Amino acid sequence: MSASRTWNVRRLPAARDRTALVTGANAGIGYFVAEQLAAAGATVVLAARSAAKAETAMASIRSRTPDARLRHVPLDLADPASVKAVVDHLDTDRLDALIHNAGIALDDPPRRLDAYGRELMFATNHLGHFALTQWLAPLLAAAPAGRVVTVGSFAARSERLDLDDLQSVQDYDAKRSYGRSKLAQMSFGFELDRRLRALDSGVLSVVAHPGGALDSLTPPRAGLHAAGRAARVAALPARAVLQGKEAGAWPIVRAALDPGVRGGELWGPRVFKLRGVPRREPVPAHMADPETATRLWAASCELTGTDPHLGFC
Repeated sequence: MSASRTWNVRRLPAARDRTALVTGANAGIGYFVAEQLAAAGATVVLAARSAAKAETAMASIRSRTPDARLRHVPLDLADPASVKAVVDHLDTDRLDALIHNAGIALDDPPRRLDAYGRELMFATNHLGHFALTQWLAPLLAAAPAGRVVTVGSFAARSERLDLDDLQSVQDYDAKRSYGRSKLAQMSFGFELDRRLRALDSGVLSVVAHPGGALDSLTPPRAGLHAAGRAARVAALPARAVLQGKEAGAWPIVRAALDPGVRGGELWGPRVFKLRGVPRREPVPAHMADPETATRLWAASCELTGTDPHLGFC
């Protein structure tokens, strides 16, 4: 099935020979990505900090797909040691898809630092995924057609990176910092594709976003999510332009599974880029500016303590 043909979000191509790691797969959009990949037959590794929450998520997936092949690996994206240790926990010789989904949500948190003095939202949403890709590069390269799928956000469209203040020391605002951290992720995804092409690598880097995905429009899952009746009723008018998190996972799953998808592409919902079945979108110029991306890459190597000669650096 190519990207130009009809894609049925309810009838995914068989993925039984694939292994995918999804960060933040214990809740939200990441959970539905894991659920849909497992239903397609993929072995899904749920990378999350909490083993208990991962177990709950896996139980929910198995209630819908009894023969689902699932594993949990511990991962704290704000802890470089935890990120590096994922390689050992995986215990596999290849990885077909690495899906960068986890992150601190847009819930107006105050500015916080991780244990290494880095702004927590930027460290979690971008830096942790940047380093994780570097450490897992050999496993991705060992797959017949490895993919890195970076999950961006509609919020990144209106933001611009301040390369002199990536950690929002001077002008922290939760919404702006969130948008910039997601923009950094997306810029990384496009720059990674350029570097992979320069290496003539078989690994693809694709960027996807969920559009406008609300909890109140999300179908219930036992132990994970159940919007109250009042919230569901109040959200009904929003269905015209927004969607739930199950549908928000569709572009990400297509980016991971569709053999017609190409590196450097951006995938999102069809209707107003906010809801509906997934389609390929034009890439906004500010998300793929090579000069900005090169400087961001260098800063990311420095802030993660990643060897410039490791992985795809």
